Amino acid sequence: MAKALKTILKKKGNFIVNGSLWIESAGTGFLGPGPVELLKHIDETGSINKAAMKMKMSYKKALELIHTLNEQAASPVVITQSGGDNGGGSAITEEAKELIAYHVQLRKRFKKFLETETKNLSRSRINA
Repeated sequence: MAKALKTILKKKGNFIVNGSLWIESAGTGFLGPGPVELLKHIDETGSINKAAMKMKMSYKKALELIHTLNEQAASPVVITQSGGDNGGGSAITEEAKELIAYHVQLRKRFKKFLETETKNLSRSRINA
């Protein structure tokens, strides 16, 4: 295969191995960069609406992401409180914080994998 890469790809091309990373259930991604960022913003702001605005995302889309996350978790990862003297708000649970930490570590491992494969690709083009 290494010889094939040497002859198939351009010699002066700057090729990298890239990819995206999501956790899926039943073929549907539910935990990836966007939902993790949303959880972080909810934690910072205490508000789904403010978190969505920070991401330039509609409130409806943010609610859909939270609904999907909560459906996949054994217990809710976002708790909402509507109305009241303080106008309501939202908070993420300890489980959500653990999911965020897990995803951050998973992305670090994934990045190392991609870097290794990019180096392997470069070597196979040069050494074939």
